[in-house]
Amino acid sequence: MGKLERHSAACEPHPFYHDVKMSSTQRIRGIILGSVLFPLRLSLMSIFFLLMWPLARLHLAGLSQEERSRPVTGWRRWLFHPIMWFLSRAVFFSLGFVWVKVKGRRADLKEAPVLVVAPHSSFLDMLVLCSTQLPTVVSRSENTSLPVIGALLEFNQSVLVSRRDPESRRKAVAEIAERVTSNGYWPQMLMFPEGTTTNGSVLIKFKPGAFLSGVPVQPVLLRYPNKLNTVRWSYTGTTWLEALWHTSSQLYTNMTVEFLPVYTPSQEERNNPSLYADNVQKVMAKALSIPAKDYVMEGDVPVCKVGGLSLPLVSPGRETLTLLHKAGLGTCEVEVALQRMIGRCQNGAQGTTVSAEELSSLLGLVDQRTAVNICSLYSKEKMVDLRQIYLNVAALSGLFSIESVLHTAFSLFDTDDKGSLSAEELSGLMGALLGLRQNHTAELYSVASNHGLLTQDDLLQVFTSHPTYQEVATRHLQPDKETGPLLAHTHKTVVNNNGDMINGNKSLKRE
Repeated sequence: MGKLERHSAACEPHPFYHDVKMSSTQRIRGIILGSVLFPLRLSLMSIFFLLMWPLARLHLAGLSQEERSRPVTGWRRWLFHPIMWFLSRAVFFSLGFVWVKVKGRRADLKEAPVLVVAPHSSFLDMLVLCSTQLPTVVSRSENTSLPVIGALLEFNQSVLVSRRDPESRRKAVAEIAERVTSNGYWPQMLMFPEGTTTNGSVLIKFKPGAFLSGVPVQPVLLRYPNKLNTVRWSYTGTTWLEALWHTSSQLYTNMTVEFLPVYTPSQEERNNPSLYADNVQKVMAKALSIPAKDYVMEGDVPVCKVGGLSLPLVSPGRETLTLLHKAGLGTCEVEVALQRMIGRCQNGAQGTTVSAEELSSLLGLVDQRTAVNICSLYSKEKMVDLRQIYLNVAALSGLFSIESVLHTAFSLFDTDDKGSLSAEELSGLMGALLGLRQNHTAELYSVASNHGLLTQDDLLQVFTSHPTYQEVATRHLQPDKETGPLLAHTHKTVVNNNGDMINGNKSLKRE
């Protein structure tokens, strides 16, 4: 079983892992067909893209910046739009998408200014643009620098946004609102509300962008009814290049686009875009016969949301225990290493941040690369907060009770020995326990604190009696029940499609 197929029981099933499963016969057939079809189809696709490139540039040629900020009409639209639609369809036809089955009726612009499409599987989902008559889309501004793609985004008059720039996000939200409330002045918009690709096993939490303006939306479902599920690629598992290879190696690939009835929001939903998004998510999930879950990507980390907390689907603590086992540390060695770590944390003179070299010494590792890998699980910086590693690993090791871990965590973050934690200190404590920075712990603080003070007893009580946080303690901050202490499970190596290699696992047993 793939490493990222295994995760916290509180967050099943895992939507961010996909691996194309093929029999030996299917693999051999794919190699034979792919050796012929892949280069042929890639060549045809490239030819169509090269034809689209100059046409996309001509579409806006000679227009001023002010004119480009308005929707293109007149001869530029009736001449170039059909040609670009035909060439777009030809690109996907050349990749093997011979037929696209369309179910339902696409609403016109005034019925539904926004089309919301799910599940989002891969870049090949862009074929839906052909079935929806090339509506405008939202794209990362970085994509404008890509050859051909940048020209196509310009032709589409896409809304561009830089995810790393808050001001860019604010402007994009305002521009989307202006377009979808323009009463037909701007063309229909198409958005993937999940915001990232998944394996399609669930619908992850919809981002509110498509729902902020409170206008009616039309849900659009995508299905790939094929014997082999080659199209999908997500956070880990099959890469986009492998997905392209496997898809191109099939004689043909089926796709179904289904238009659901227009969803008109209630007044309550207009006032609460998150509620609006959640309700549309549930409608689409029901039509697809799959669950709707509160899973999101925070930065580059897939998480599920529980009571405002972000629970990583792949626990850094479990990965750390696996790496320690691979380095030859058994139960006794791990326990001794944890004792050295807590000793360092409690030594105020040395501080709690460590380098990979210092961590290697504390863990008693011969090979420093293991310590480097462990540090990378918790931080992108050269230094890492040792409290985070200690508490996250201690909670999952099976060597300590949750009460003991919470007691230690409280003492580590009650730096002034005042007997209570502030909201900020609670956020740091929960980030250390869960192995992931927590930015939304207000709900937990409100539930746990008493008259604005959060004592150790308050914290322990909420984690042992409150249903939501009791679930976090018993299901996420515990070793796997079926394997016992110190995480025993066998995994294979998978590749993080965002660029990081995650090491494979072997069993970790008491010695």
